[in-house]
Amino acid sequence: MLPSVANARPPETQPTACFSVHAEAEPGVMPRVIGLFAKRGMVPTSWHSRVIAGELTIDVQMRGLDGATAAYIGACLRQVISVTAVLMYENRPLGLS
Repeated sequence: MLPSVANARPPETQPTACFSVHAEAEPGVMPRVIGLFAKRGMVPTSWHSRVIAGELTIDVQMRGLDGATAAYIGACLRQVISVTAVLMYENRPLGLS
């Protein structure tokens, strides 16, 4: 079953769920993180990762993701082994409530 994605709106008017995942710099973290999206049939809109002083930071953006699904994915990300923190933000274009 696919998550609720706001496909009815043009991409530039869809809200974007933003996740900042902080973890120990270990090889298995990135596949576990992307796997949470892949098993739901989703490809993130944006993915950027970096390692500084032994800490891996992954910034993921997913356009059109509804709030409930974003919150659930955030909770799942917090359960990933070696993840130390997950920050979430929903970016809504002006004029959307």
